[in-house]
Amino acid sequence: MAAVEREFEFSDRNFEEVRRLIHEHAGISLHPGKRHMVYSRVARRLRNFQMTRFDDYLDMLNNDAGEWQHFINSLTTNLTAFFRESHHFPILAKHVLEHCRGRDVMLWSSACSTGEEAWSMAMTMVDAFGTFEPPVKIIATDVDTNVLLHAEEGVYSADRIAGIPEQDVKRFFLRGKGAREGLVRIRPELARLVTFRPLNLLADEWPIRPPLDAIFCRNVMIYFDKPTQRRVLQKFVPILRPEGLLFAGHAESFSHAIDLFASRGKTVYTPVQRK
Repeated sequence: MAAVEREFEFSDRNFEEVRRLIHEHAGISLHPGKRHMVYSRVARRLRNFQMTRFDDYLDMLNNDAGEWQHFINSLTTNLTAFFRESHHFPILAKHVLEHCRGRDVMLWSSACSTGEEAWSMAMTMVDAFGTFEPPVKIIATDVDTNVLLHAEEGVYSADRIAGIPEQDVKRFFLRGKGAREGLVRIRPELARLVTFRPLNLLADEWPIRPPLDAIFCRNVMIYFDKPTQRRVLQKFVPILRPEGLLFAGHAESFSHAIDLFASRGKTVYTPVQRK
């Protein structure tokens, strides 16, 4: 089979350097089979700087702190939906109503992507408390600043809400008209419940104020190797309430960290209590 012709030379050494850098700075473990994906995404950055060699870009990256965020953004994968893994949201509502009456509720969507998860949490809280002013604060973070802008804007194509009942669409969204037809926007009263911030889960410090009642960290750990997963899980434990919940993705298992989190079933975990 003939070799694929590429605009830029992309050596094994270049690929391994990209893998090292994204793991070091964002915890992402790129599979060796992702070489074509890495080339196509990082090549856009070369074109942005009118460069012709990956070597030159990687040299610049190591000496340009401002480019790091663009590099990370280019290699993060963002796949989400409203009420994805829908069984989690009734569990969240039940937990909050049983454990959090009489005080403010603190929730964290730790890899919120374009925002659908955080907005789904907010809708769940409105329904649980029966008001658009529940005693709830939701922090939503992501390492990718591009998707955070989309999330905070709260505007989506109408097909993104196809699975939401029409009565809930009317309660939680505004439909666009004229030039905005085919789009929907999160209602302002719902938007007040969520604050969006950039955050790298590998950072030494997180701008998150404990204690939290629940953390959603779904479908991000699959991109981390086991040591990195454990490092993040260790930092979750002290900021969760003893009865707090950690929600994981359907393909994620923390069997290697049973000293940190105990399974509650259905990819829901709670911190292991120290004696």
